Amino acid sequence: MKTFLINFLVPLILTSCSSDESQKSEPDSANNTPTPTTQEMTTSNDGVQKLITTGNENNYTFTVTLKSPDTGCDQYADWWEVIDLEGNLIYRRILAHSHVNEQPFTRSGGKVAISTTTKVIIRAHMNNSGYLPQVLRGTITDGFISEKFDVEKFTSVATTGDLPSGCDF
Repeated sequence: MKTFLINFLVPLILTSCSSDESQKSEPDSANNTPTPTTQEMTTSNDGVQKLITTGNENNYTFTVTLKSPDTGCDQYADWWEVIDLEGNLIYRRILAHSHVNEQPFTRSGGKVAISTTTKVIIRAHMNNSGYLPQVLRGTITDGFISEKFDVEKFTSVATTGDLPSGCDF
């Protein structure tokens, strides 16, 4: 019995726990629907932690996981956004309330109208202090990498597009 556990169960458990967390989106040949892409980074830094993309070219849904130092309506992540490498706003997902007891937290948004090769940055914003430093940068085709981003870069975008109207709780 001991030999069975060592030779069979241990390798089974080890292989079932491993995963590739940097999958790329590839179309399903049966219906030409892309499979979800997942980008997950292990970081203790505040900002974007994970991205899952679904949909088709010019009509993607981004599911973004953020870690933010929320304390309540006085300090919370009030949006995440997608910008191009020139700082143009492509999409913004407004967050209507703080997530004090839900860290990290995940919210979806779209229609993100980009091609599979458009290089973008996904970043998060705090209501009282501006942008968080941890972002994801990349393309649907090549995937995304986690990096520190200059929080002062492209700050003028914070006054454009849809903006939050307040904090619910």
